[in-house]
Amino acid sequence: MEVRIRVKEVGVVMDADPGGLLTSAPSPVHLNCIMSEFSADQIEDFKEAFGLFDRVGDNKVAFNQVADIMRALGQNPTNKDVKKILGDPSADDMANKRIDFDTFLPMLKTVDAAQKGTYDDYVEGLRVFDKEGNGTVMGAELRIVLSTLGEKMAEPEVDALMQGQEDENGSVNYEAFVKHILSV
Repeated sequence: MEVRIRVKEVGVVMDADPGGLLTSAPSPVHLNCIMSEFSADQIEDFKEAFGLFDRVGDNKVAFNQVADIMRALGQNPTNKDVKKILGDPSADDMANKRIDFDTFLPMLKTVDAAQKGTYDDYVEGLRVFDKEGNGTVMGAELRIVLSTLGEKMAEPEVDALMQGQEDENGSVNYEAFVKHILSV
C-alpha cells in the first residue's frame, strides 16, 4: 500500500510507506516550485545549516535532527508538528531514518507557511488593545507591546516601524498599521 502526502501550500506530493514515513523526495518540478519560494542566498543558508547537522557525511540528517535544523533557521515548530510532517515515525525511526536536503526543503516551507500570521490574525490581536472600539490603539501602548511581549523588538526597531503611524492624538489605526508591517 502506498500513501501520498500532499503539502498543500506548494502542491508537493511525496510517497510514504504504510507507516507514513517518507520514501521519496519531491519531484524536480515541485522542488523547483519550492525553491522559487526562497532566494538563492536563503537556499544556500539552508543547505549550509543542513550540512552542519550531517554527522555521517552522506548529505542526509536523522529525523530527530529536523526540528533542530528548523529552529537553527529561525522557525519554531513544536516537536509534534515536526513528527506530523515526518509522518509520525516511531522513536526508533526518529533516531535511525535519514532524509536528504531535497526532502527537507518542502518540510521547511510547510513550517514557514504555517507560522506566518495573516492580516486578520494581527488585526484581531491588536483589537484587544482597542479600548474605545474605534479602530485605534494608543501609540505608546503599541510601543510597549512591541518591545515587551512575544518576540521583543529593540527600541530603534520599534521607532522605525512606528514612524508615521501615529496621528496628532498619539493614536494608531491598527488596520492601517498591520497593512504597513505586512508590506515592510
